[in-house]
Formats: sequence, structure tokens, C-alpha cells
Amino acid sequence: MHPHAPIGHGLLPGIDRIAVLRANAIGDFIATLPALTALRAAYPAAEIVLLARDWHAEFLRDRSSPVDRVIPVPCSEGVRDDGPPVSPDQLDRFFEAMRRERFDLAVQLHGGGRYSNPFVRRLGARVAIGLQAEDAPPLDRVVPYRHQHHEVLRYLEVVALAGAPPVGIEPRIAVTRADRDEAADVVPHDDRPMVAIHLGAIDPRRRWPVDSFAQVARALTDMHACVVVTGGDADRRLADRLARATAGTVTCVAGRLSLGGTAALFERCRLVISNDSGPLHLAAAVGTATVGIYWAVNLISMGPPTRTRHRPLVSWALACPVCGADCLRDRCGHDASLVADVPVDAVLAEVVDLLGRSEPRPVLAG
Repeated sequence: MHPHAPIGHGLLPGIDRIAVLRANAIGDFIATLPALTALRAAYPAAEIVLLARDWHAEFLRDRSSPVDRVIPVPCSEGVRDDGPPVSPDQLDRFFEAMRRERFDLAVQLHGGGRYSNPFVRRLGARVAIGLQAEDAPPLDRVVPYRHQHHEVLRYLEVVALAGAPPVGIEPRIAVTRADRDEAADVVPHDDRPMVAIHLGAIDPRRRWPVDSFAQVARALTDMHACVVVTGGDADRRLADRLARATAGTVTCVAGRLSLGGTAALFERCRLVISNDSGPLHLAAAVGTATVGIYWAVNLISMGPPTRTRHRPLVSWALACPVCGADCLRDRCGHDASLVADVPVDAVLAEVVDLLGRSEPRPVLAG
């Protein structure tokens, strides 16, 4: 097959088992869901196996999704970096096990392919498709990897190489009864409209200042909303700062909910306000309206495709506020916020507009 085969191929014959590599964080996984859904629709009888991390296996267990099974991949350079790399012997044993799976199709949705394309090749699938940056080896069929491309559309282009046209462009995640029970135990139901605020982001430069969130939280409290602050263990310090800045009028649940429990809490919310982060995309995927704080580049790659119920506020600052370095070109080492200039009034205007709307929302059981 030609390495730069055009998009628009028909279905591949004899596809009974599909491996998909995507071993990243929650936001990265959510961006692949429309592509996974397209694969499921195109190959309804095939088994789709997600090669990912341990948290994917836990989160997708007993949850309706396009994925049939999850196999955690070992930590290795450029593919999985949340632990020390395994030994070459351990990696060899993993690939021996993968070849026994007899995958018919391997799909690389992991990145440019410098490390992930050789990884996918070692799975032994009959056909391998995916992304290819300039420094990456080819697969059987590839989409050239380019920066500043929306991630959802990027992965839809990849699965189109296997004859899988889009079913939709908005990711969807099902919420289970166990998720809802967990959320209800931590945050009892309240008659007031609930709004969640998420303060965290993996890259600290993508964090809107806590003081700005506090102004929004105080305004919501004045509107008689129940304000809940979410996050993981790493976000507790920020959540505590917000609680102090709002005189304890918000409910902080940072570190108290699993990913599934957080999804169920977001499902109950009228609105989620967040930095560009996995939880922001999780909220949208369970059908909740969002107001997101984005840095310019991230809006291009991960911004919401619609605006009726999702409102991105964007900063166009490109220079580090500490040293003036061009943040498009270099990572200078400073962690100062690149989104601090997003106005509180602009965020509040979107919040008020969304809370005043009553559009129907999907309820996704799983």
C-alpha cells in the first residue's frame, strides 16, 4: 500500500479485531471518541481493543462505549510516560502477547508517530494506519501530522483511511448508575441550580487566576446557585484558596470523586466553568453546558465544535509575561498564566446567558 494513500478508502476486508493506540490523559481520550464511534459503526462485528493506560481500563469497565476491551500498555519512551520505562525483555514479552491477539487492523491515534508508529508496527497487525510527522516512519496508510489541527478532526481523518466515515463530531461519554450513586454520596442533591468550577490544568500556564474564579463564584452565589469546586488531589491547594476567597460559600470536592463520579456530578450541573482541561471536555461529553478558558493555540486543537451550549473565552497572549519569550516557539520554563487576561466580565456574561437558557440536553446512560 502506498504510504500516503488518500482519505476516502472503502472498508477493509476481513477485519475482526482492531487495536487502537491512545495511552494519554482523559482529554486526549475524549478527543478520540468520535473516531472510535466511527470505527464501531463501520465494523460493527469487530472487537475494538484500546491500548492505553490502567485508568482507561478502570473507567471503561461496565461503561457503554465503542471500546470492547482495554489492554494497558507498558511504559516506554514516547508512548507511555507515567512511570519508569520497562526493560527491553518486558517490552518484548508484551509484543509477543499482542501478536498472539492476531489484530487485523492497528490504528495509531497517539501522535506524530516517531515512537508510536514503530510501536504499532510491532503489534503484527495485517494493516496499520495512523499519523505521520516528518521525523516518523510510515505505516501502511497515513495522514500527515500537522500542528494547529483540531484533534477530533485529526483522528476522524485517520479512521477514514479504513473506510470509517464520521458518525458525529461531538464526543459522548455514558454515565453509569454507580457513577451517580458515588456523586450523590459526596454531593447530596440540592434544589438550587448547580454550577461546577474546575481550577486545574496539567500545564499551569493554562490556569485562569484563582482570584478571577473567586469573583465568578461569588457572583453565582449571589444568583442563588450551588457552586461546587472539583479537581483531583493535585488541585486541593487551589480549591482551598478559592474556598478562602469566597468565605466558604462553595462546596469543595477536590480529591473526593473518581473520574466516573466526577462525570456524574457534571451531568447534574447546569453549567461547568473550567480551564482548558480534561474535566472541561468530560463535562461537555456528558452533555453539560460549559464555559472554557483557553489559550489561543489550545482553542484551535481542542475547542468545542459548537457554540450553543459551549462558550470558549480565549487569550491571544503569545509572550511569556515574565521573560517575554515567544511561547509558540519555546518553553521558557516560567509557569505564569497565559490566560490571566481573559476578563471576568466576559466569563460572567456567558455564564448568565447559559444559565438563562433551557435547551434540551442528552442524558447518557451506560
